[in-house]
Amino acid sequence: MSSSSGGQQGPAARQAAMAEQVLADGSATAAELAERFGVSLMTIHRDLDELERQGIVRKSRGGVTAQPSGVFESNVQYRLKTMRAEKAAVADRALKMVEPGMAILLDDSTSTLEIARRLRTGEVTPLTVVTNFLEAINLLADQRGIHLMALGGDYDPLHSSFLGVSCVEAVEQLRVDVCFASTSAVHKGYAYHQEQHIVSVKRAMLDAAARNVLLIDHTKLGRVALHRVVPLSRFDLLLVDDGASPEELRDLDEHKVRYEVCGTKGGHDGNGTGAT
Repeated sequence: MSSSSGGQQGPAARQAAMAEQVLADGSATAAELAERFGVSLMTIHRDLDELERQGIVRKSRGGVTAQPSGVFESNVQYRLKTMRAEKAAVADRALKMVEPGMAILLDDSTSTLEIARRLRTGEVTPLTVVTNFLEAINLLADQRGIHLMALGGDYDPLHSSFLGVSCVEAVEQLRVDVCFASTSAVHKGYAYHQEQHIVSVKRAMLDAAARNVLLIDHTKLGRVALHRVVPLSRFDLLLVDDGASPEELRDLDEHKVRYEVCGTKGGHDGNGTGAT
């Protein structure tokens, strides 16, 4: 349905509405957006250029997408809406590894945010939680029984997290029991991510923990991104949902990765046969 008021909106308001639509739908063509907002294709392309500059979307031939690529990580608002059941399955399994009295580290992924959601039940306390993810900080800030340590740094609105040198230095002063982390892509024995400043923080987090657990949904298997984060051998356990294909699981076996398949509703659980 076209919008006769689209052309009368200010550019900022129109771009905000456009971003909301693309983040909800995942992608759109320039022609669809021009009709929806009642403006010219030239205006749409100017708007999309600005949204791409802000890191909210990326332009593709004939349109725009919020979906990730090897060099572009999706906006956190888009990631919060995707693969919800799969992230819940791996978070449920991860939560079983958390015991009262522990200090745990959560990175700025929407997969580990599901762990934070579950910690709000208050069933695992006392607990120290360290994170750089504003979404997790807001969830746990008023939770009794949880000592929350917020990692500072440069605020990045694309990821809703604190990053940069000061964040890395803060992590380096800590030692925690378990780090729960995620990443954008896993392939041939390595974890990958699109953005270098994210990589440096994740590496510091892994160095700060006695044990490391990688949480991913199955869409990240068999993919690569611009930067290698670490070999999968750096993780004591990889958790993935039951949407993973036999071929993808064989790749983990071949690289001796210890993993567990976490059943979504109606699915199944299983252990990897790679490393013991």
